[in-house]
Amino acid sequence: MMTFDKRTTGVAVAVAMFCLIGSARAAWAQAPAPAGPPPTWTGSAGAGIAVTSGNSDTMNYNLGFDITRTPKARNVMKWTGLYLRGDQNDVVVVNRTSLAFRDEFTYSGRTFFFGQIDYLRDTFKLIDYLVAPTAGIGYKILDTDPAKFAVDAGAGTISEKNPGVDVRTSAALTASEKLQLQLTPTALLKHATTGLWKADDLEDGLYTFSIGLATQISPRVQLSVDLLDTFKNKPPTVATKKNDVALVTAITAKF
Repeated sequence: MMTFDKRTTGVAVAVAMFCLIGSARAAWAQAPAPAGPPPTWTGSAGAGIAVTSGNSDTMNYNLGFDITRTPKARNVMKWTGLYLRGDQNDVVVVNRTSLAFRDEFTYSGRTFFFGQIDYLRDTFKLIDYLVAPTAGIGYKILDTDPAKFAVDAGAGTISEKNPGVDVRTSAALTASEKLQLQLTPTALLKHATTGLWKADDLEDGLYTFSIGLATQISPRVQLSVDLLDTFKNKPPTVATKKNDVALVTAITAKF
């Protein structure tokens, strides 16, 4: 059996306290700084270009952006835009601009309300402009970090202007579904489908489908490849094709 006198006990206690304080200081120095509040503004901007020469000279380029503002945890506002332009042998073959703004408020854990406005200009679909402000309700079927899937439906108005025709305005119905899957820490799969119908003629619908993959090059730069399909069931003329497909590749910078 080992025995300790008062002096030995006091030294042992002092040494133990010194080691404990030293360990606490080391742990504090190594611990990461506490995370601050999430930024109010986030977004990204990207551009892509493809050039060919030989039997035919082509140039295709795209510009896109998305900006998100989160003033409160339950409220999200988002602006998006995409411009596509294509020239073949000095003749324009693609000229499309789409813009959108959406304000979304989460009412409960998975139910949300939204208001949005969409704008489209497409030279080769003979759409001088199409503007559709709508509002409605949606539900988040999945809402986790690796997987997000939501559906929504709403109503509003639609105004469409075609060459040589006066602006036509009518009530509108809309529905959409969106999916995001974080495949790996650096790869994201994105998919969305939307439908916009004129309430007085449900056969006159505008449908958009997109699927894409984004892979991270650096913490603030990523490469994205998206397939976009736009289908209008009743184009302005018989000669106008209903369906347009575009493959968009871009380098995107986050901020």
